[in-house]
Amino acid sequence: GKQQPLFLSLTAVQWLVLQVWISNGGIADIFTVFARTEVVDKDGTTKDKITAFVVEREFGGITSGKPEDKLGIRGSNTCEVHFENTKVPVANVLGEVGGGFKVAMRILNSGRFSMGSASAGMIKKLIEMTAEYACTRKQFDRKLSEFGLIQEKFTLMAMQAYVMESMAYLTAGMMDRPGEPDCSVEAAMVKVYSSEGAWVCISEALQILGGLGYMKDYPYERFLRDSRILLIFEGTNEILRLYVALTGLQHAGKILTGKIKQMKKGNIGVALEMLGKRLGSSFGRTVDYGLTGKNGVVHPSLEESAKKMEENVYNLGNTVESLLYRYGKTIVEEQLVVKRVADVLINLYAMTAVIARASRSISIGLRNHDHEVLLANTFCSGVYFQNNFLLAQLQKNSSENLDENIKKIAQQVLDKRAYICSHPLDRTF
Repeated sequence: GKQQPLFLSLTAVQWLVLQVWISNGGIADIFTVFARTEVVDKDGTTKDKITAFVVEREFGGITSGKPEDKLGIRGSNTCEVHFENTKVPVANVLGEVGGGFKVAMRILNSGRFSMGSASAGMIKKLIEMTAEYACTRKQFDRKLSEFGLIQEKFTLMAMQAYVMESMAYLTAGMMDRPGEPDCSVEAAMVKVYSSEGAWVCISEALQILGGLGYMKDYPYERFLRDSRILLIFEGTNEILRLYVALTGLQHAGKILTGKIKQMKKGNIGVALEMLGKRLGSSFGRTVDYGLTGKNGVVHPSLEESAKKMEENVYNLGNTVESLLYRYGKTIVEEQLVVKRVADVLINLYAMTAVIARASRSISIGLRNHDHEVLLANTFCSGVYFQNNFLLAQLQKNSSENLDENIKKIAQQVLDKRAYICSHPLDRTF
């Protein structure tokens, strides 16, 4: 057989050098590098596939650009890294040649789900710092903590921390199961939810402090700057929403393909079944997936929340069926539709996590379990209405859906690359 080369050459491939922000790029001695390599497939064709390498600076030909000056996470060294004919021993391939995508996904997954625990930890710290201030600062002869608008902010922070933490631990538990289960969708959902939740919570915490929060003498403005990156790195939230929803839609599509083909052919039985489902749900039929009742897995104190979730799940199933019927494969291009499906899915995963956690806490009698149940029920009620609105927007000819207007406005702005309204004091005479 052909002898394996001892070294592979890593040259400055365009995508590796241009616009790549490498964390610790200026100080690291060891890099994980993903590069396109030619791989001969089973059928003898040559394809470009991604391979992961462990590359050491001393292999030569590695230079770093100047550190980037960033808005936040300024303690992290970020710069471009260039490779010029760097020789890498074959022994330094991570995984197998052409199997780099899997390696990248695994690394990203661990980063994504841990964002839930990191964000929750950050918010818990913020709650302590701001609560101290709110309970001692007096305004109009009353403590800040006595004002309803300030209390609302603390509830938001406590609820978000609880949801993020619950999602992160549920996902960690799945990832710990034997057989390396694929939790990439769950990890992506945790990442989207916690990055956006953290940003809102920090903004609210800063608001509690008023002018002080804006000052460099206090740490709040740094929290704000540092947390903005969470929505961007480890996969932007836009891309991850598409990933979450399209993975789910692809799965549903495989199951529903036969049914949809039958309907397109005009099979009356299948069409009537769909219609029956529609009418059933519009007459408020009760959905039962076994979460509540005699053999239910959910504690009675969370029964209402569980029922709301079951109803949302059932309606999502119906909605997905009609979306696949309406768009077929072109749903990939309907990003505003896909985003809503993702938001419902993320909300449902969050509901699952908090109901399961609060249910366990009250069942085994953890300290403050009544607080957990209150948080879970409050969260589920709010998110239930949010899901209903999103699902309403996804119905055909929905008056709540403004997607056509959204696309039109964007088109008109982007055509001129500017805000195109006349000045309010302009005259036509």
